[in-house]
Parts: sequence; structure tokens; C-alpha cells
Amino acid sequence: MKTLGSAAVALLLIAGSAWAQPGAGPQPVTPAPFAPAPQDGPFNGVIRLDVDATDTVHKVFTVHETIPVQQAGRMVLLYPEYETGSHAATASIAALAGLTLHAGGQPLAWRRDPLNPYAFAVEVPAGAAAVEADFQFLSPTGPRQGPLRMTPGMVTVAWQTLVLYPAGWFTRDIPVAASLRLPPGMTPATTLAPALAPTPAPTSGTEGRLSFATETLEDLVDSPVYAGRHVREVPLSQDKAAPVTLALLAEKAEDLETTPAQIAGLARMVAQTHRLLGPAHYRRYALIVALNDQLPGPGGFEHMESSENAVPPDFFQATDGYAVYQDLFAHEFVHSWNGRYRQPAGLWAPTYNQPVDGSLLWVYEGQTEFWGRVLAARAGLRTAAQTLDALAIDAAVAQSRVGRAWKSLQDSANDPSIAIGRPMVWRDWQRREDYYGEGVLLWLDADSLIRERTGGKRGLDDVARALFGGPAGDRVIRTYSFDDVCAALNSVLPFDWAAFLRRRLDAHDDTGLLDGLTRGGYRLVFTDTPTDYFRQTETDGGGTDLSYSIGLVVDAKGQARAVAWNGPAFRAGLNVGSRLIAVNGQPFSGDRLIEAVRQAAARPVELGFDSDGAEQTAAIDYHGTLRYPRLERVTGTPDRLTALLRPLP
Repeated sequence: MKTLGSAAVALLLIAGSAWAQPGAGPQPVTPAPFAPAPQDGPFNGVIRLDVDATDTVHKVFTVHETIPVQQAGRMVLLYPEYETGSHAATASIAALAGLTLHAGGQPLAWRRDPLNPYAFAVEVPAGAAAVEADFQFLSPTGPRQGPLRMTPGMVTVAWQTLVLYPAGWFTRDIPVAASLRLPPGMTPATTLAPALAPTPAPTSGTEGRLSFATETLEDLVDSPVYAGRHVREVPLSQDKAAPVTLALLAEKAEDLETTPAQIAGLARMVAQTHRLLGPAHYRRYALIVALNDQLPGPGGFEHMESSENAVPPDFFQATDGYAVYQDLFAHEFVHSWNGRYRQPAGLWAPTYNQPVDGSLLWVYEGQTEFWGRVLAARAGLRTAAQTLDALAIDAAVAQSRVGRAWKSLQDSANDPSIAIGRPMVWRDWQRREDYYGEGVLLWLDADSLIRERTGGKRGLDDVARALFGGPAGDRVIRTYSFDDVCAALNSVLPFDWAAFLRRRLDAHDDTGLLDGLTRGGYRLVFTDTPTDYFRQTETDGGGTDLSYSIGLVVDAKGQARAVAWNGPAFRAGLNVGSRLIAVNGQPFSGDRLIEAVRQAAARPVELGFDSDGAEQTAAIDYHGTLRYPRLERVTGTPDRLTALLRPLP
């Protein structure tokens, strides 16, 4: 080891003091704005957007766009970054390729904003009437690359991935006339109206092209097109002024078959939603259902006049009825009111390239999830007993969220920006999007409080109608704030709702978490026998769920799919991804593991497992038995849950 002399040390001290002086190093450069700020004003002309979706082999969408020039000089084109259904910047600019721009037949050079890759600047020559843009959208070719947009028998057209638009205007002010070319033999399902003007005679390469009526860019992006080789449409309402249609698409024709009871249940869901929220604001509505296991799902995306829903191909044929998915359609239909027609102020933005604030997602998603549970029961899509079993799981999951100690429900509203597209290994500690399930309990608490204090005369139905409803045919989007939510609650029951909500939203413990169940006449209990509904959630999750006993979920091969943070399995050294090899000295099987946990009070569970390539054996410090959640009626108390789940007259 070499030591420094005193002179060298002194020089270092002098240099160090110089390094620490303010202003001695580089200073940040504030760039000039690349794109003009959006203004709410008229846009002259109509954008022509032509999309070719016929290349299902390579899964490539080809786009040609004609953008009217407003004035010569600098034009900035934006590619949408924020997607309304995800509440985050989830659009992939990497999927846009091959961009070329022309004006009057001459190529135009473009320059990308180095700080914002979604913005492109171009100099438009004097006298140019329009800028022609050509590019491709390279959709994923496999599920690991992202949500599939094309399969051999189905195409999904998400307009936000297929358009460039000029900066400087609100999207609601930009008119777009879109056309779409589909593969031969495919039938579209969409709420977009056809163009009123006659389509010119087909020329080479234009056969099969659909032309749509001019819409604002906002309405176009909010109106996806699904197309398939096997499509069936079924009416769900008798309202000729604002019809509701079920649009089914499948890879196989037999998957389109439904029973009269299934259609009647969905029709009741539509009717019950209108009794809850009021008349239709939409012109028409399509419940688009893709019966396809290659598309991302099960799940859905909301729009004002349609919803995208992906479910397994045998959804309507399965004997168990897929009870765990039966509130999906109601959830997305309610979003037409809460989410699109009425939006949290922070989630509304004038363009698709400005950040959004999800602070009210516990209303947007949480209350919508609550109504999904309720409406599925009111419509008979799920029985009341199944709904109680679903609420038991909501309660058990929320109660087990140990991450509440550091992360509040309010902070979970930031999860679209934090978590989407990123792995979440320790779900109960990281608390991903808990505003859904915990939001159900929050709004159940509010409903039961209103019912208790009004003698059952009023409930959250009255609040929802006041907050999200409006006159028939009114499509003007309006926003709501935290104060508006409190005002709607106070209009039904005068109470300190702001304190009520803040106490729950900012809590770091589970005080009051299950008050809605208790006030509703029920309590959460755990038994050694799972409900049928719980078994369905296990099937859906692909594993044996022992979350509430040893804190472990494993698949049929013994792979740990979830490990409860600081639970018995966690403390024994198991990790997500560990593979069970043995249970109490015998080769692993799901049944053997279940039986071992059942007998854990008499004999500790010993697990052999492989973790990071090393085989280990550990005794699980758990001395109870199997624990599965269910709701138990509290005798001598009013049954307000049954009243909530009863259909509206």
C-alpha cells in the first residue's frame, strides 16, 4: 500500500474544495419547447387515415395518412403515448417504423425530438396543401412481445397505434375520416358508422376497404374495430334510439354458440345498469367479446360506446359458467358512465401526449369494480351466494396486504405509472393496483353506512346516479374531483365524507377495512373447506392456493407462483420460482401438499424444494390447518348485503 505525502494530500484537499463550489460544473440546459401547446380551437380540413390490416402473416399494419396543412413552416406530428384504458404511457413508439413524409410529391425530412421520441418535426413548404405520411405499425408476433393484435382468424384495430396527429389542437377538435382494409373473409365489429358519401369505385389494391364516417380524433381512438372470420351479433336492448349489441368473435364457429339464458342475463345486466345510472348518453353501444386465448386476457378495455373483452374460447360452453369472469362485462359497461362520460379531472387530458394523474382511480376503477360485483348479482350472471364468496376473497386479499404498512391505498393509485409493464414479484408487499379490490370494500362501507342511516331507503345507487348520470343523448364529457365525489355523497346522506374517505385512503393499518361487511350483516371467516367459487379462482390462477395458511401458491408442477411476504413459506426460505420436490418426505403433489397443511397442527409440514439450483429441505413454521375465506352471517343484524344485491325494480 502506497501512502501520499503531505503536499499531495494538501493538493487533493484544495481540489476537493474546488469541486464542491457551486457553479463549478456543468449547468442544465433548458430546451425550447419542441411542440406547440394544445389549444381548444378549430382545425381546418379533415385528416384522411387509411389502414391496411391484411398482413396477418407478419402482423404488420400499413398506414397512409393525409394531414391538411394549417400554415407553411414548422409542423410537429405526435404519436399517441398515453392510452386511456391503461391510465399510463403504455403505447410503444418502437412499434412505429418506416416513417416517410411527403408534400406535393416531394419528400420531406423530419426530425425526432431527442427528449420526446413521440414527437416529429417537419418543415412544410409554402403552397403545400397537405402532408402525406406513410409508416407501419409492427404489432407483436408473439405474446411475449406484448398484446397480440393479429391472429390467423382475428384482427384488433386500436386507432391510437395507427395515427399521427398535429400538435397544437385538442384531439376533440381534429376531424378524421378513417378507412380500413381487412383480410378477405373477415367481418368487422365496431360502433363506427359507415361513411355517408358513396365510396369511389374500387381500384387495384382497395378491394374490401371499409370507409367510416368522419369522427373527431377523440371519438375515433375511443372506437376500436375488431374483425374475425366468425362473428355473431345479438341485440341486448330494445332501445332503438341507443341500441346495445353483443358482438361475439371467435376462431371457431362453434365457440359463438350461446344459450337463451346467457343472452337474457346480459340483457338484464344492461337493463339493471340503466336503472342504476340513468338513460343512455351513447348513440349506440357494442359489447365486443373476443373468444380467443391468444389475445391478452381475460380482461377488458373501456370506451364510451363499446368495450373490448377477451375471454377463453369456451366461455359460453363451460359447465361451470366461468363465474369468476361474470362481472367483467358489467364492469366495462359501467365504465361508459364512470370513466368515459364522467372522468376524474386528473385523468382527462386534451391530447394523448400529456401526463395524467390517477389520484381518483379508487373511484374510476374501485367503484366500477364494486358495481361490477353488484350488477352481476342483480342480473343473475352470478348467484347471490357466489357474489358473497367473491366478496369474501376481496376481503381476505385486502386483509392480507401487509404492504399497507408502507404503501397506502391512495398511493396505489399511482401504480399505472409505477407497475404497468414491470414485474411485481411480491404482490402483497408491493400492492399493485389494490384500488380495484380494496376499492370494492371502501364503497361497500359507504353503501352500508348510507343504508344504515337512512333506514334502507337510500344507498350508493343514489350517489352513482348523481355523480355519473346525465340526460339521454348527452355525450359531452365532464370531469369530477374529490370534492365532487364528497358532494354527491352528501347529497344522499349529510356526513363528513371527506374525513371518511381520507381515513381509508391514507391508512397504514386495516382499521375499518371490513366495516362494510360487518355493517352489512356479515363477517369474514376461514374454514378448512374452500367454496366452489374459490376453487374456480384457483383454476383461473393455475395453482393450489394456500395463501391464508402457509402463504404459498404453487402450480401443478410444484413451481411457487406466489409467496406471502414474511409468511411461513417465506421465512422457511422459499422464493417465487422455487420448485417443490417433496412433501413430508414423499414426492410432491398438490393433493399431498393440501393434506400436509390440513394436518399441520399435529405434524409440521416439511418441504423439499429447489431454489436457484440448490436443493433444500425446510420445516414450515405453521401449526394450524387449511384456511379458505368465506362470509358468515352475523345473527341478529340487518342483512344489508342481500338488499344491495337485489335487482332494482
